[in-house]
Amino acid sequence: MGKIKLKNIRIHSNHGCLKEEMLIGSDYRVDLEIAANLERPALSDKLHETVDYVHLNNIVKEEMMVRSNLLEHVAKRICDRVLEELNEVSEVEVEVAKINPPIGGDVESVSVKLRFTR
Repeated sequence: MGKIKLKNIRIHSNHGCLKEEMLIGSDYRVDLEIAANLERPALSDKLHETVDYVHLNNIVKEEMMVRSNLLEHVAKRICDRVLEELNEVSEVEVEVAKINPPIGGDVESVSVKLRFTR
């Protein structure tokens, strides 16, 4: 068993319940971690035997471009696609953070973290 992590994927998108968020958008950070059996690709050195992190990054980018009111909804869609498209993945965890959220205070970010297993 092993893990692949994509850390600090930075994306600008239009999630949120406020009208300004829908129009102007905000900056987001996404961290994605998957668990899979990596023994075979560790020995073979063949891309087709592992979980391609380019594919993982594309899932994150595509789902972040689909507008949602809640970070929870975006995070769930990312997890669902990873498990749906990559049979080798046994567990997925994603954290979606909104940078400088408009919540009336000096807050660096707010985030939602979800984890699902097969």
